[in-house]
Amino acid sequence: MSISDTTDPAEASDAPGPYGGSGPAPEAGDARLQVAGLTGGRGSTVAFRELDLDVHGGQVLALLGPNGAGKTTLLLTLSGLLPAHEGTVVVEGHRLRNGNPTAASKAGVVLVPDDRCLFTTLSVEENLEVARSRGGPTARSMLDSFPALEKRWKLTAGALSGGEQQMLAMARALIQEPKVLLVDEMSMGLAPLVVEALFATVRSIAADHGVAIVLVEQHVSLALGVADAAAVINRGSIVLDGPAADLRSRPDHLEQAYFGTSPTAAPA
Repeated sequence: MSISDTTDPAEASDAPGPYGGSGPAPEAGDARLQVAGLTGGRGSTVAFRELDLDVHGGQVLALLGPNGAGKTTLLLTLSGLLPAHEGTVVVEGHRLRNGNPTAASKAGVVLVPDDRCLFTTLSVEENLEVARSRGGPTARSMLDSFPALEKRWKLTAGALSGGEQQMLAMARALIQEPKVLLVDEMSMGLAPLVVEALFATVRSIAADHGVAIVLVEQHVSLALGVADAAAVINRGSIVLDGPAADLRSRPDHLEQAYFGTSPTAAPA
């Protein structure tokens, strides 16, 4: 897997093929998101180092690991909100400008942060309208993926339940027609039934819209259930990766990865 820092907008060659997993098996070189040798953090503090990641369109990569492992900082770096210390990030063959959220957004990288960042005084409809681009999907078309929002259409985002707010945050991301969707701790503080429904929607977004999704999540079993591939980050490094089904079948390896022992990579 790979992530990369980017100093100048330039084109990059495609990286080799994807992880295995339950989703489609794209051809080598088709990776939507390619990260190579990525090191980053906040200021001079390094949160992750020399990470490599490839995610293909229509695939879900689950990023797992204990709190403080560097997962959220990695997503902020991929979205351009934090500059990388070194390495490259490539979307559809184009290397992104380092630390530039506008360039990342134009390339189709969309972040759903863990705090959702909704406009709480605007209605559901208005939150979607401010995110859509001219000629893009309509606000009401988002109800195909999030039908529960229809009954809340004119309510302010601040009046929604936590689950409804998360649906709105996901719908606001989807209306931007992302090529790469970064989702941070989607299940935080939500009821189990809501969480299960949201995970099913993530799988549908990848399959129906061909989006490459990077999912940071603490609900390990649910995340592995919808992901094609998974990687465990601990102390800033990938200590275990492979097809999600393989990691799910090896809970002992997952436990070792979480608690600091690096087992060998899961077999393909």
